[in-house]
Amino acid sequence: MRDIWLIFCRELNHRLRNPVWLIMGLVQPVLYMFFFGPLVEKFVAHTPGFPPGGTWTIFAPALMVQMVIIGSTFVGVNLLVEYRAGVFDRFRVTPASPVALLLGKVLTVATTVLMQSCLIVLVCHLAFGLNPSLAGLSVCLLIVGLLSMSLASCSYAIALRVKNEEGVQALLNAFVLPLFLLSGTLLPITAKLAPRWLWNLSRLNPVAHVMDASRASFRGDFGAAALPSGLIALAVMTTISLWWGVATFSRENN
Repeated sequence: MRDIWLIFCRELNHRLRNPVWLIMGLVQPVLYMFFFGPLVEKFVAHTPGFPPGGTWTIFAPALMVQMVIIGSTFVGVNLLVEYRAGVFDRFRVTPASPVALLLGKVLTVATTVLMQSCLIVLVCHLAFGLNPSLAGLSVCLLIVGLLSMSLASCSYAIALRVKNEEGVQALLNAFVLPLFLLSGTLLPITAKLAPRWLWNLSRLNPVAHVMDASRASFRGDFGAAALPSGLIALAVMTTISLWWGVATFSRENN
């Protein structure tokens, strides 16, 4: 735990010393909030098939998950920068275990995403009068944090496997686009809205289940069927990705 804390503090201090990345990570969700959100208000009100809740109850958790997908899947590129600079080699000679090294890094990514998510909710509250319940918001933030850890672990593992910045970026771009489109973030993919083939295809994407669970928790609907299925998908994703990340870090330390 001490090693995890030390690595977490190092990574977080490095990010806070250069807060431009924290701010730039908010630019895209805020643009979607003001330039795309108002366009869907009438669609949500008059089109059957949207999830329960108002426009911003549907859209705010989507912005949070969108920020996770974009902000957590490309952290492996930064790891390769450290790898080329010899920082990763210096960690090898320390007593810190691969588990501590991975968890310290992914917890930093999750903390950054949670800070950005809280700012997104605050802007939605001030600009659009969104008032989520405290319990619903807390569960949604937990989902967002775990999803961020899962995607960041996969990104780090892919980066250490490929070890080429251009190759990693190309691979992650090819991975992120279908993951994002089939998750139903911008527009929910429901059985009533989507063609049957698209609905069935989206069910193969675990992030789509997590997205449904985050919307259900955000509106405080803890009895929704989407919540347990999304939490199970998230637990499986997190377990597999952390195991893969630890195994990859351990192999690099040998």
